[in-house]
Amino acid sequence: MLKLAVVGKDVSKSDSPKMHAFLLGKLGYSCTYDRVSLSPEEFSERAPALFERYDAFNVTIPYKGAVIPYLRELKGDALRFGAVNTVLTKARTGYNTDGFGFLLMLRNAGIEVKGRRVLVLGAGGAGRSCIGKLLEEGALVEAYERDPVRLAEVGREFPAMKPLTSVETESYDVIVNCTGIGMHDTVGKTPTVRFKRGEESVGEQLLSLAGAAVDLIYVPAESEFLRIARTLGKRTVSGGSMLFYQAYYADTLFTDRTPDLDEAEAFYRSYREENP
Repeated sequence: MLKLAVVGKDVSKSDSPKMHAFLLGKLGYSCTYDRVSLSPEEFSERAPALFERYDAFNVTIPYKGAVIPYLRELKGDALRFGAVNTVLTKARTGYNTDGFGFLLMLRNAGIEVKGRRVLVLGAGGAGRSCIGKLLEEGALVEAYERDPVRLAEVGREFPAMKPLTSVETESYDVIVNCTGIGMHDTVGKTPTVRFKRGEESVGEQLLSLAGAAVDLIYVPAESEFLRIARTLGKRTVSGGSMLFYQAYYADTLFTDRTPDLDEAEAFYRSYREENP
């Protein structure tokens, strides 16, 4: 029986407990899986206890960087991108499975990124992972970030990426929302970006020029960002499958298994049949 949790600012509606219970059951394990919602003030106070209470835990917005000082080691994408979404508590080791989930989500949605022009909105923990994976796949990545310091850091980290301090109303093959705007207390909103004409929420003008719109948000199932794109006839992809795939990869870490892409896809099809 594995004792697990997801930790974030507000994870009260997270599907993680259901997904991990399903996946670990397929892998021959059982688990308890808690939702732990913490304010930024509470996080520093309660973070040490997480390592005593749980065998492992997942981390989401906004603590993917904040958890790092409590760890002894970062591995793989966590080390590369400076963001952690999976923690093994006994070893105090951090991993990042977001990139794995993101690429599988795109692949199964039939979205090809090699040689394509991709605009990423937001360069925080999730955005960083997506940028890195898109570049690995050969995409032509441009990234917009409101925080100039963070944008400069990401620009140094990924020299092949084009950092944007403002967005042109131009054609992109894919636009990816990594900001988190559109969930929790921002449901019904889209990211605000700086255009040449001033700051505006992303809407029809930009999305009408996109080939596809991808949102990492999975609650609600269709964000306002995706709703606008869909009404314009664009292909849209919600973050639900990404959550599942990154959860699968995390569970292979929890159980010391080698991840298998075909197995991950088969599990997702089975999960969707049980949870339409």
